[in-house]
Amino acid sequence: MNDFEQIYEQMRVHGMQLPTRRVAIQLQNPMAVLESCFKYFLAYEGVDLLWQPEYNQVAEWLADNEGRGLFLYGDCGRGKSLLTRYILPAIILKYTRKVVSVYDVQEMNKYIDDVLKKHVISLDDIGTEDISVNYGNKRQAFAEVMDAAEKYGKLIIISTNLRGDEIAGRYGQRVMERIVSTTRRIKFRGQSLRK
Repeated sequence: MNDFEQIYEQMRVHGMQLPTRRVAIQLQNPMAVLESCFKYFLAYEGVDLLWQPEYNQVAEWLADNEGRGLFLYGDCGRGKSLLTRYILPAIILKYTRKVVSVYDVQEMNKYIDDVLKKHVISLDDIGTEDISVNYGNKRQAFAEVMDAAEKYGKLIIISTNLRGDEIAGRYGQRVMERIVSTTRRIKFRGQSLRK
């Protein structure tokens, strides 16, 4: 037995901080799974799937996320919200049995303490929220979520229409570095698919 296995156990017994295992996602045939799930949820809207190049990168992430979250950014109307709100939570629940807690950014601000208690979190439309004010205390909710992702190994799935420089400008370089260290970033480009 490794000496540090004993130390780790002692640290656990004493209630000391310990690293959390990152959530692993490793799907077989992720392209087919993603396509099937997309078609299922688009059928509710009476829309046919028009496969986009960015979806290939999402499928690669589903094949092996390497313990990292997902940061979807770029042009409007390309399927980012559909992915963060429904498709990825459904796939993760089905194949890993992990519940994804999905919030829009206004809910994130309103319930930030509850959000921070979750381990797998999906945030839709980052960049549209105001500063969180609770009993007169101002909080940067998104910055707190990204800090928790880095410190405690939370899996974060994020969508935004902001560009990289806009994210750094709004949240600061520190948050941007946490996004880089904890997620795979996929840029969505092109015309809106909304009709």
